[in-house]
Amino acid sequence: MIRGYFAIGAEGTSKMLNLGNLVRSAHAFGASFAFTVGSGLDLRQLRVSDTSEAALHLPVYAFDDPGALRLPEGCALVGVELLDEAVELPSFRHPLRAAYVLGPEQGSLSPALVERCDFVVKIPTRFCVNLGVAGALVMYDRMISLGRFAERPVRPGGPHPGPERGRTYSRSRQRMRLRKGAAGPEGAGPA
Repeated sequence: MIRGYFAIGAEGTSKMLNLGNLVRSAHAFGASFAFTVGSGLDLRQLRVSDTSEAALHLPVYAFDDPGALRLPEGCALVGVELLDEAVELPSFRHPLRAAYVLGPEQGSLSPALVERCDFVVKIPTRFCVNLGVAGALVMYDRMISLGRFAERPVRPGGPHPGPERGRTYSRSRQRMRLRKGAAGPEGAGPA
């Protein structure tokens, strides 16, 4: 369970397919709402790539320009943009209440919208990635940062499922033991 709430949106989006992918991912990651700024919104076109029909499950707001953007009280606006002064996403502490906004496919967030942002983050890539991919990366980072997941182990694999603390668990290690003839579950020999 993730604490707080979040929303995600895009400014100046010209491709409804990309916006549909973003809204579908927002639905999958549990966003409270989605929004556009200066993009217009055609829900029929949005549904072409939004196969989850997210607009039926969460509000999607359309704001004419950055000045018209309205967020709930106490909700931080976080711009996602490749700016030199932006904080790299892996080093960013996500606010409990946040609305993330991404720039257009062939451009950047407008100076007026950057000015409204409480924070600006960047995904440490060599160049800009697709709108839907960038949004999914931000939402995934929020989920692993604020969610309640087990700590990552030091060794490859996941946390050990049993009572032994500090050990990692991997299916490959279990398969290797079985190939060597070690007893598997309930004394079973090699398969």
